Amino acid sequence: MQYNLRELPNGIRIVHQEIKYTRMVHCGFVLNIGSRDETKEQEGLAHFWEHMAFKGTKKRKAYHIINRLESVGGELNAYTTKEKICFYSSTLKEHFSKASELLCDITFNSIFPKKQIEKERQVILEEMAMYRDSPDDSIQDDFDELVYEGHALGRNILGREETVSSFKQEDFFEFISSRMDTTQVVFSVVGNISFKKVLQQVEGFLTSIPQKRSLYVRSGFSNYTPKIKVIEKEISQSHCAIGKPALSMHDPRRFKLYLLNNILGGPSMNSRLNLALREKHGYVYSVESHYQTYSDTGFFGVFFGTEPNTLNRARKAVLRELEKLRNRKLGVMQLHMAKEQAIGQMAMAEENYAALMLVFGKNLLDKGKIDSLDTIFETIRSTSAEELQDIANEVYALDELSFLTYLPV
Repeated sequence: MQYNLRELPNGIRIVHQEIKYTRMVHCGFVLNIGSRDETKEQEGLAHFWEHMAFKGTKKRKAYHIINRLESVGGELNAYTTKEKICFYSSTLKEHFSKASELLCDITFNSIFPKKQIEKERQVILEEMAMYRDSPDDSIQDDFDELVYEGHALGRNILGREETVSSFKQEDFFEFISSRMDTTQVVFSVVGNISFKKVLQQVEGFLTSIPQKRSLYVRSGFSNYTPKIKVIEKEISQSHCAIGKPALSMHDPRRFKLYLLNNILGGPSMNSRLNLALREKHGYVYSVESHYQTYSDTGFFGVFFGTEPNTLNRARKAVLRELEKLRNRKLGVMQLHMAKEQAIGQMAMAEENYAALMLVFGKNLLDKGKIDSLDTIFETIRSTSAEELQDIANEVYALDELSFLTYLPV
């Protein structure tokens, strides 16, 4: 995977890949700041900052920010995770200069107008209510809280009503001042533009950003204990989450676990969980298995919804599939087909250049390098059935799993 890299004197890194057979350029800032970097009193502040970045800068009002790219058919967006905040855009290549300058402005020059804070506060409270009304979404947040009990990784990215209702202008400035580190910022560009032209158009205003260092150190996660919890809700289906912490992004076996998770409950219709729960028994409309990596830990979880009278049978079917992967090695043909499927899915994902741009930024922040697809493919192809069984026995150990169930009132 060919890419260009430049580190500026203030520590900000520019990463770039040229794609000549597209009309578009995708670019964005990836910051190594997320919801896990908040104190308990700051819960939801990183996500609120993401919203407020569009509400005014030192030289632009909210309307001018929104209209700047949309008036030329471009897109401007942002999102917050537990470890990252991303501000990004997609535009025709002739508008790259507009997009990159605007992104720099909203990322580093937001002024958090007081009137806009009050308006956006209500928007976020409505967003929180929307998630609470969706059991598919809320069970994932509640399960994080169960698995990572007492740690920032277990907190809801959106925050709590009492914290979101309390934030003032100075809270944003204080949070950014304490967490911003220019060595932990990447500007990523993927599209039909040369690296030389990128540098010509962005190096000036990126270099002018003051160098900033932060002494903040993330608190690691440890002391996991399995838990079982049942919550009654006014819903029509039962919902179930099963999982535990897993391998971190720095574990050399992470791509092997990705392969194993793909076999168990990946996005394809031939995943073991889909075949067992939907195709064979009709217990569920959908069932999925998640594997998420963090800097110091990871997360494995299975999620499904079913009728109350089939809940126990569906849960037992999930546990049977986990046991099969722990106790039975994959056959030669099974393993070969699983590898080819995972490799094909990754190759297709690379065609999404907007997502690829964000992956570049995240990989640089997390590992200081970008793994080539060929390297990842080689790791997957070299994986043995014995290795997958060993990982299954570690990650899918039944006595270490936590369970969260939503039951209809």
